Amino acid sequence: MNTHTNESATVLQLRLIVEAEDFDAAIAFYRDPLGLPEQAAFEGDGDARVSILDAGRATLEISNPAQKLMIDQVETGAQQGPGIRLAFEVTDGRGVTTTLAAAGATIMGEPRETPWRPLNSRLDAPGGLQLAVFEELEGISERAQRAGFGTADAR
Repeated sequence: MNTHTNESATVLQLRLIVEAEDFDAAIAFYRDPLGLPEQAAFEGDGDARVSILDAGRATLEISNPAQKLMIDQVETGAQQGPGIRLAFEVTDGRGVTTTLAAAGATIMGEPRETPWRPLNSRLDAPGGLQLAVFEELEGISERAQRAGFGTADAR
């Protein structure tokens, strides 16, 4: 059983830093249609600008190459290039996917139910990022009862 809790963690926040050529467009995309509220913004010399958007709870998902390939196949039907993919849990996967596409993202994979039971879509978004939008269709406790799911400590 995994005994790690937030009280014992030394890390308080995961912050992903993205360099965006079109800063204003990237801020507008992630803040407005995706709904990430701005926590802080700073300006410096030479038009240096940064905005910190609140993305809720953060997790770090580490996959081996076989799992990454399987996820690419499930979400888009083809292997995708290497790199970081941001995944956002939402309450309306189809609606958010449509909203983000209307705001300038390119849909790489339409929303579809995956073998692990969320509804996932994949988008190419501003800032050179691939996004996965997922809506959980069952809880973690339900999923943990099925073969192949659970924590590494329980396997």
